[in-house]
Amino acid sequence: MPTPAHSPNPPPAPPPRHELLDGTRVPRPPQTLFRMRAIRLLEWCLLAQAPAASDVLRQFAIALDKRNHPEPDVLVTRPGVDMSAQQTHLDPQDVTLVIEIVSEDTADRDREATRMYAAHGIRHFWRVEEGSEGLPVVYVHELDPATRTYVRTGIHRNRLKLAEPFAIDIDLTAIGHRR
Repeated sequence: MPTPAHSPNPPPAPPPRHELLDGTRVPRPPQTLFRMRAIRLLEWCLLAQAPAASDVLRQFAIALDKRNHPEPDVLVTRPGVDMSAQQTHLDPQDVTLVIEIVSEDTADRDREATRMYAAHGIRHFWRVEEGSEGLPVVYVHELDPATRTYVRTGIHRNRLKLAEPFAIDIDLTAIGHRR
């Protein structure tokens, strides 16, 4: 008997994803197309350019402390971090770069995240916002070890070209490209 092309009962939606922030499970909001494309662009480009001994992960937890396990949109591990296939989180000292893509639902939290990541010694932080033409604007920050706060080192539009934490050159206008 042939299966109908349209089922009256769609499959159940997957359970919502959560982060642990201040000891509270915080649901992750639905993804915007801009956010998904920005994550894809940064993940693919960083995978191609990061040192071979580093890894690039999307929405993977960092165990900052017992009450805070944020899942940044993209992160890059420091070279040589030992990870297992069953691992569920990283420690902050294993992360060299954290990237948060700002959306309407997460804007306050993403902008506040800078303090949380800096306090735990993560050296590089990028905040990505949607610019007026729908292209990413990347706010690059580096940790000041004396104050354990981030110092903005640049605002990048159209092209992101950096020497730290490794040689990076990303065409931000390629956000809509599939290859």
